[in-house]
Amino acid sequence: MTLAGRPPAAALVFRTLLVHGPLTRAELGRRTGLSPGAVTKVAAPLLADGWIAELGRPAGERGSGRPATPMTVRAERARFVGVKVTGDELIGVLTDLTAAPLATGRAPLASRDVDSVVRAIARLVARLRSQGGAAAQAGAESPGGVHGIGVTLAGDIDAQAGTVQFSPFLDWRQVPLARLVEAAAGVPAVVENDVRALTVAEQWFGAGAGLSSFALVTVGAGIGCGIAVEGRVVSGAYGVAGEAGHLPVGGDRVCTCGNTGCVEAVAATHAITEQARQATGDPDLTMAAAVRRAHAGDPAVREVFARAGRALGLAMASVANLVGPQRIIISGEGVASYDLFADAVRAAFRAQAFGAAAECDLVVRPLPFEAWARGGAAVAAQRIFAP
Repeated sequence: MTLAGRPPAAALVFRTLLVHGPLTRAELGRRTGLSPGAVTKVAAPLLADGWIAELGRPAGERGSGRPATPMTVRAERARFVGVKVTGDELIGVLTDLTAAPLATGRAPLASRDVDSVVRAIARLVARLRSQGGAAAQAGAESPGGVHGIGVTLAGDIDAQAGTVQFSPFLDWRQVPLARLVEAAAGVPAVVENDVRALTVAEQWFGAGAGLSSFALVTVGAGIGCGIAVEGRVVSGAYGVAGEAGHLPVGGDRVCTCGNTGCVEAVAATHAITEQARQATGDPDLTMAAAVRRAHAGDPAVREVFARAGRALGLAMASVANLVGPQRIIISGEGVASYDLFADAVRAAFRAQAFGAAAECDLVVRPLPFEAWARGGAAVAAQRIFAP
């Protein structure tokens, strides 16, 4: 139940309808560069197999249709589960083909042991399928109506092999997670870096939709970056493209990666907390308390946030200079206190961005972890038209 084996134009038409639809055949031709005849030829089997439908015409009714009849993706054609793995919790979402959430759920992790986490993922998938009534889903061919599972987590992920090369927060190395989840849940599974997966979701349905290039910078426990260039989310030759958190910005703080002066060593949540403790002399200060003190006007703590903002601004300027994105989306749990970073981020960005790169649009977009899980579902769905 994929588009594998079909001509590349079929995937192009399907993806264009998914992101920009509904569209008429003429509009599809303009967006894809295909001739009217080519659009009609490619669309016919997609219509016949129920992947797309003509608006105003029942999905089961066949006919040539009028050229001006808009076509759209049939969202109910397949369902997917996305799961984001954190250090202590699983966040899951059941979606349709357009990654629209149908059910959500969370489950605590009693252990970070691989087998324990895999079993917990399988239980969460089963619960979401039950909540969503997926067993009755018409048109889905895989067990329970779920076509695929996308598991996302922070770390060095080989998406093609389905392997977690290294995940520091889970202390996993060379874990064939996709194969293990597929065996436990009985559904095809993929695994992807969580920031890249969120970038896919933003590319399809979020603040990156319709843009040929954009970047997503996430601020929180780590500093992540997803990059889309010419409509493709970049992984790089070694699967670590976009590691903006490890760009050097100076200073003597040691990063979790072992190097000195990384963005993450200054601007990640744990780094801000440590610096605020040093600035106040309070070894028990929490991140929440640091935010409160900064909002109350504590100059030492405000300077900690400003320093973090400058590091983030320099990192974003480096991304803008290297890639030239139309937009940089800023998200992650750290944006809850973004007002404390904002001025320093923009000042450093403007100072370091070269030429027209300074015109890059910076957009702050708070997203819950359910949106990150939705990214996993989007990656699983992506395998349909880009296997």
